[in-house]
Amino acid sequence: MTATVTALAAEDFAGRRVGSSGAAAARSWLVEHLAALGATAETDEFAVRAVPEVSAAPRVTWSDATLVGDLAFGREVAIHPASAYSAEVRRGSLGVAGSDDPTGRWLVVPERMSLFDAHGDAQGAAGLLVRRAVDPDGWQYTTLAGPDPGPLPILTLDPGTYGAVLAAARGDGWLSGDTPLRRVDVTGVNVHAVVRPPVPDGLDLLLTAHYDGVGDRPGLRQPGASDNASGVAVVLEAARVLSAELPDTIGLSVALLDAEEIGALGSAHHARRLRTDGANPMVVNVDGAGRLDGAVAVEAGGPAHRLLALLGQAGRHTGVPLTAGPVASDNRRYGVAGLAAVGLGAGMGGYHSPADTPDRVDPDTLTAMARLVVATARLAAPVPATLRSPIGDKR
Repeated sequence: MTATVTALAAEDFAGRRVGSSGAAAARSWLVEHLAALGATAETDEFAVRAVPEVSAAPRVTWSDATLVGDLAFGREVAIHPASAYSAEVRRGSLGVAGSDDPTGRWLVVPERMSLFDAHGDAQGAAGLLVRRAVDPDGWQYTTLAGPDPGPLPILTLDPGTYGAVLAAARGDGWLSGDTPLRRVDVTGVNVHAVVRPPVPDGLDLLLTAHYDGVGDRPGLRQPGASDNASGVAVVLEAARVLSAELPDTIGLSVALLDAEEIGALGSAHHARRLRTDGANPMVVNVDGAGRLDGAVAVEAGGPAHRLLALLGQAGRHTGVPLTAGPVASDNRRYGVAGLAAVGLGAGMGGYHSPADTPDRVDPDTLTAMARLVVATARLAAPVPATLRSPIGDKR
């Protein structure tokens, strides 16, 4: 599993953003991996609209009228997902939205003011400047899903820079910057593999994880190790173990999903396809198996009572603690479609940033999550007494 995480987080796969060459390379690797397990794998395409793409690092310089400084992309400054596209650098004096004449100015948006209200007071402005928190590593996290672009360029500033720029806006400060953020229409591609075909009146189990990430940005490697190479690694390992152990009465499939980061579009597409085909699997989705801190978060959707009971038993058998908690991932799309679905999450470091590296994925967490998924499937068998030998019993 550690080798899988390292492979998917490699530079060749470039952060695996939907529609990118890195995602295509990762997908080919995954198809080969599934074939090596003896699974029959296929790909399924779907349209994805308006994916944000930063074509170049923004060039942002500012001054408080005494000192001039450039801002570091990803840390001190980033492009807001609702920003308009601007390839040319705009320079203007600093002002405060709602207080100063907006014409030609970069307006600092007060913390309690919404973007909607800021736009209402910003006609003719060069752009807007918004405060944004940073993570413990000092990064502004990347997001792909979000609102449609507004009428103005919008830059986000880390809290320290925001405070300094706001102070400069009350004097003679100025700022210059661009927002080279395009929206591109691309094709997402799911990977679906049948490990054991379902049988009439038997149980059908579907293991899922999204393989896409937020993608590299100019000058910023974003490996996507915890989110979600770790989940993919757990699903592949669980499928490998179960392919040799499950009884013939249980069908087993794997779906490695694209475009989760742009709104869980891959799982929405796959759930519709399952419903159209009359399939009714129990779905176990793994998103984030980077570092278990306390208990695995479990979120259920659809008619998941039996699946939750199996999962609870599996937690007791393996000694993996479980807790009800939000898992805002592909499991929700399956649940909304009326399928029994649970999402499992065990934490991630460096969320949506260059800090999401393989060394921050804990091997013991990968093992615990894989054992939990395997135990859940094994307990679904008609005769669960065979659990003690391959899985162990920590009760």
